[in-house]
Amino acid sequence: MAIIYTVPQNHVVLIKRFGKHSRVQGEGLHFKIPFIESFKTVYEWDGAANKRGHFIELSEQQTDTPPRQCQTLDNVTIDANASIYWRITDPVKAVYDIDILPKSVADIGLNALRANIGKLKLDQLLSERQNLNLKIAAQLAESGAKWGIVFTRVEIQEINYSSETAEAMMQEMTAERKKRALMAEAQGEAEAELTRANAEANATIIRAQAKADALRILAEAESTYLGKLKEKVNEEAAGQIMISQKYIDGMQTISSNPADKVYLPNNFNGLFDVSGNGK
Repeated sequence: MAIIYTVPQNHVVLIKRFGKHSRVQGEGLHFKIPFIESFKTVYEWDGAANKRGHFIELSEQQTDTPPRQCQTLDNVTIDANASIYWRITDPVKAVYDIDILPKSVADIGLNALRANIGKLKLDQLLSERQNLNLKIAAQLAESGAKWGIVFTRVEIQEINYSSETAEAMMQEMTAERKKRALMAEAQGEAEAELTRANAEANATIIRAQAKADALRILAEAESTYLGKLKEKVNEEAAGQIMISQKYIDGMQTISSNPADKVYLPNNFNGLFDVSGNGK
């Protein structure tokens, strides 16, 4: 058993005295008392986060979990695995407070992965993988503090599902695309119909306004014309002239179509009597 030893950079050793933890030695040259002091070994870690069984590594570690069967919120069975990144911050806790640290890291990561997948539908799981990574890492933080480690990040590596599920997803995507296309077409037709309706309404308003303006102008012209007539003849004669003019205009309108037969009165004397005495 060596009395003088060297601890590599970014590693520590745990020294036991009479089988009880004594101290933590960092990188550099050290010595220990023979037969009284010894190294705490972690061969059961199977080479993870240690060298030669007693040099505890403080740099970031990667643990790849085995595939685990999980059930999504919409009852789709998938196989998923993840890579968990962590590093030791308290070697004493990491060695003495948890049995086989690397195995426990993989187990807790898988449990968190399965629990979070069960809260999401398959399409959410596929589209929100990064958010899921962050949630799992946050959940692992509490356990990490108890074990003297910190979880730096979690990355889901693979999400596998059956061919039947893949076919169903493809059909759903096709149906969704058709639905969006139909909705877009219907919306376009509705907007076009609304545009036509607005145009027709505006045209009707414009025509009505133009007709109203024309009638107003005509009424003003007739009023002016009647006033001028009254200056030349008496009021009764002026009124008779206006009636006669309306009659002539009406006859012109009803006789404008050559195909129509028009019957004229035999006597126009009373109609055109502008003497004022009706004779």
